[in-house]
Amino acid sequence: MLDQFFFYIFASVILLGGLLTITRRSAVHSAIFLIATLLGIAGLFLHLQAEFLAGVQVILYVGGIMVLFLFVIMLVNLDQAARQRQFNRQWWLALLAAAAVCGEALYGLYRGRGAFTFPGAVPGNMPPNTQAVGNALYQNYMLPFEVASIMLLVAMVGAVVMAKKRL
Repeated sequence: MLDQFFFYIFASVILLGGLLTITRRSAVHSAIFLIATLLGIAGLFLHLQAEFLAGVQVILYVGGIMVLFLFVIMLVNLDQAARQRQFNRQWWLALLAAAAVCGEALYGLYRGRGAFTFPGAVPGNMPPNTQAVGNALYQNYMLPFEVASIMLLVAMVGAVVMAKKRL
């Protein structure tokens, strides 16, 4: 019973945050509501006992990507963007996508309660998710993990060198 309560709380945070993200006029407010949506998704990951995915969601998406979005929003000339035409002529594509989503929802309702099942309890003898990911990365996949980290370091150094002004 408590599992369903938390699921519905996180699902409502995600739905409300997503709805407010696309309906706000201010780009900064939309980005903040997107942060709330991403935090709700991290809560669902925690609810499913996927601690590693929840941590990655918070650190990578909420911490990194949203900071990047906010920097871009602050750097873009919003006065000029407000004067430009806001809507394009692809309303028929949006109508088609909305009809497809409504069709999927109606199909799910038609299938009934059996189509929506909650996962069972996780056995108690399983290692924690984060520990399993750490063991896999540092035991079985140590070389590819180190190669990927060196490639990221080289990419960061290359970006700094390319961005540096020539004297």
